[in-house]
Amino acid sequence: MFDLKKFLKYSILRRFFTWRVTKKAAKVGKSLKVNKKSSVSKNTFLGNNVNFNGLSISGNGKVIIGDNFHSGKNCLFITQLHNYDNGKTIPYDDTYITKDIEIEDNVWLGSRVIILGGVEIGEGAIIQAGSVVVNDIPKYSIAGGHPAKVFKHRDIEHYKKLKAENKFY
Repeated sequence: MFDLKKFLKYSILRRFFTWRVTKKAAKVGKSLKVNKKSSVSKNTFLGNNVNFNGLSISGNGKVIIGDNFHSGKNCLFITQLHNYDNGKTIPYDDTYITKDIEIEDNVWLGSRVIILGGVEIGEGAIIQAGSVVVNDIPKYSIAGGHPAKVFKHRDIEHYKKLKAENKFY
């Protein structure tokens, strides 16, 4: 049975979450959808048709997310780390090392994916739920694990056919 009260609450929350990300990000393309509580940094640049289902971006590094991006629940991007090698104290000091993250078009992250700074994820890549991405992931790859490793590739011809036909979810 249709629950109007639940539907309205969800709809209002989605609009609020989307508004909040729009106000904080440096740039937002068309058709942003934020379905669950998400946070971005002031150095976040979003393409068109970006979909968050609970994503958190922390740190002062730049994050660039391309068009048609989809995230599962509870994803985390970390763009800075403590200075533990050259700091003035141990285990670390009060300075940070920032590293950027770049995600190309048509990337899909499963739930609870963590992406560390300095990583680039290529066009059309899929990252398996629960993965920790510490190295670059090439275009059209399917990767997973800790650390995430490529274990398969998309059917590139089929991918390119759908892309040429503008069939995006």
